[in-house]
Amino acid sequence: MPPKKSNTLTEAELRLMKILWRRGESAVNDLVAAMPEDEPLAYNSVLTTIRILEQKGYVEHRQEGRAFVYRPVVLENEAGRSEVKHVLSRFFGNSREQLLLSLLGVGEIFWYNERGSACRCQAW
Repeated sequence: MPPKKSNTLTEAELRLMKILWRRGESAVNDLVAAMPEDEPLAYNSVLTTIRILEQKGYVEHRQEGRAFVYRPVVLENEAGRSEVKHVLSRFFGNSREQLLLSLLGVGEIFWYNERGSACRCQAW
């Protein structure tokens, strides 16, 4: 059975998205040229990855002459928020408190709710 498609970004997809967020519209040749020298990707790899990003809804293209020019349709902060929601759901059972505990590296936190009552959350 093939693996389930994921809407989260792979490392290669994120690298291309960061270039698109920084540069805006770009053809595949531009993306290849903009790759860091220490992390190059071949033209065919960029083309395959950008097509996957289009299938996932992160980019769209328009034709300019014989080339396709791609642009991001998901903002960087939206993609980041989506990734955090994914991690929150997958690893922390949608518990923001558990995520916070993990980020802080502590066993429990205390806070006051909107009624002024003290609340406590312990790590699993």
